[in-house]
Amino acid sequence: MSVATPTGPLARPAKTAIALELFLALGALGGGAALMLGPHGQIIPLPLSSLAGSPFADYFVPGLVLFLVIGGGPLAAAVLTWRRHRLAPFLTCAVGGALLVWLAVEIAIVGYSNQPPLQALYLALGTVILLVGLGWLKQTKRGGRRDGQGLLPMGGTPL
Repeated sequence: MSVATPTGPLARPAKTAIALELFLALGALGGGAALMLGPHGQIIPLPLSSLAGSPFADYFVPGLVLFLVIGGGPLAAAVLTWRRHRLAPFLTCAVGGALLVWLAVEIAIVGYSNQPPLQALYLALGTVILLVGLGWLKQTKRGGRRDGQGLLPMGGTPL
């Protein structure tokens, strides 16, 4: 038995979450694929010496995690938001939190670099995604909304 996806416009937090999650997913899928295909820095010029003292001999495993978790996770969250899944606000928080954890581990292992400022950009992105998710959760708690956890605008078709 299939469940029909509700129709009608998505609420602003849902639209924002989808846009941010797709932006993150595209970058992480591309970066993860590049690290797996060129684990010794052939595609993305990263020195293997940056991994000294880490459990990694090359960039394949970090690329795999980047691809699956930081790329696949936000993609799945965006799809579930589009389908108006009731856990979408929680998943948005999880995506933002996962990105912040990923970056904390990355900075602990390879250090902080602002050339190019990707770590700063993705730290900001993770923070914004987390804040969007937290705001969305707060919105869904107000007034005991029954419209798909705030996935639809006020007065939208209930799930």
